[in-house]
Amino acid sequence: MFETPLRQIKKYLSKEIPSELVGYLPEKWEKIGDVLIIKLNENLKKYQEKICKKYGEILRCKTVLNDFGGISGKIRKPGVEIVYGSKNTETVHIENGIRYKLDPKKIMFSSGNMDERIRMANISGKKENIVDLFAGIGYFTIPMAVYSKPNKIFACEISSIAYEYLCKNIVLNHVTSIVKPLFGDNRTKAPKNIADRVIMGYINDTYRFLPTAINCLKNHTGIIHYHDVFPNELIPDKPIKIIQETSEKYDTKARLLKYRHIKSYAPGVSHFVFDIQIGER
Repeated sequence: MFETPLRQIKKYLSKEIPSELVGYLPEKWEKIGDVLIIKLNENLKKYQEKICKKYGEILRCKTVLNDFGGISGKIRKPGVEIVYGSKNTETVHIENGIRYKLDPKKIMFSSGNMDERIRMANISGKKENIVDLFAGIGYFTIPMAVYSKPNKIFACEISSIAYEYLCKNIVLNHVTSIVKPLFGDNRTKAPKNIADRVIMGYINDTYRFLPTAINCLKNHTGIIHYHDVFPNELIPDKPIKIIQETSEKYDTKARLLKYRHIKSYAPGVSHFVFDIQIGER
């Protein structure tokens, strides 16, 4: 009879740790390439090396990281530590035919955003110019370049570590003729009056970058993909009001095309993306 990886892990570890602790074993994990990230309960600390070794073996990962601190700071640094395996945590993660090189100890990669990465892969036209204001390692830029093949994508990134991997992933996925990486704060680096579409794949205070996004658009006209977290009960009115108020300062209008729930962020709060038409085409 087929046994799931979790069942295999619990079956083995039930003989290696006290029975009352088996219920604390992580039932979810993030597998990025051949690096595994799990969140260990404090009650398991005494046995963490043994536990992580088995997770790594069953799930065929060279390294297992314990998530002790979530994601922090404007560059979204993961709070993780190596518990088992190789100290070399650089890996290549393959998703939807795209290869992402990264180091999960230094750079976040959320499987919860996978559907949006797949959606964005085919959303642009071949003649479009796009500005990705928060490119990271190329989460949206690379799949869009590979599958939509737009005219040009200007990919801005402020983190030196993420920018290094962005440049590597542009080469790894053979899109050097399409993607132009730009290192630094997008408020000074992003090109103006050029884009048909702007990607704002950032959360928590995205509204602060709306002026930059609108200035990127040709004649303040085009589509913005606006990400942020909001209380579910305020959707879609609250974000639309924020975007409309900013648009009015540039003598243009904002209209909601559609919105999508990305994932839960906290009780009653979720990460959403809003496709917004700025101006009229």
